[in-house]
Amino acid sequence: MTRVLVVDDEPQILRALRINLRVREYQVDVAATGTEALAMAARHPPDLVILDLGLPDLDGVEVIQGLRGWTKAPIIVLSGRADSTDKVEALDAGADDYITKPFGVEELLARMRAAVRRTGTAGDQPRIRLGDLIVDLAAKRVIRQAPVPASGGPAGGGPADPAGAEDQPAQADDVRLTPTEWHLLEVLLRNPGKLLSRNQLLTEVWGPGYADATGNLRLYMAQLRRKLEPDPARPRWLITEPGMGYRYQPSPDEDT
Repeated sequence: MTRVLVVDDEPQILRALRINLRVREYQVDVAATGTEALAMAARHPPDLVILDLGLPDLDGVEVIQGLRGWTKAPIIVLSGRADSTDKVEALDAGADDYITKPFGVEELLARMRAAVRRTGTAGDQPRIRLGDLIVDLAAKRVIRQAPVPASGGPAGGGPADPAGAEDQPAQADDVRLTPTEWHLLEVLLRNPGKLLSRNQLLTEVWGPGYADATGNLRLYMAQLRRKLEPDPARPRWLITEPGMGYRYQPSPDEDT
């Protein structure tokens, strides 16, 4: 049973989430202040945290920093603050995702499921499928698979042999990525479903001196989409979250 810590100073939200999550067989702890949340997490380490930023004693970012000092449990921020600066600050402090109030319970549940699925597994997936592409993280290769066309009929133009209509082995061609493109792709794929801020990606891929080089990030994301997405103008996997950053969104019907 997944243990969830819900932190919010609005009693009606605490009550609603406690009921909805328990019905779905989550184990739920609640806290109305940042201090209470940190103490509760220390006593009963959570598998996932749902956190409001506007708490009466501590700012939610301080709570994130306190939790990140000792736990890697996913943190989903659930806040009425819609300004992108607040969102980015929370993500940079260590939050995994951000949902703005008012919110839909089904959306929250979907984000929770995605966060729990990736916990402890994202770094262990050596091969990830993106449509007809296979990204081999261990070998650092992106392989495009395409079926070999069925062979034609016998000489003289007669009907094809029925056996020739069976599925043929796949041809494999490498998609060439630059070292920077590969590094950016790898960071995204190792955090499936997680919203990564622009600052996080720039620091991870280019280094701490490039935190303001957002043009670099836009350029390389566009290049990755041209090489990997079926329709770069409507990306399927490499998603932009306006004002915040990017995420790799796995397709639910595809194996990883």
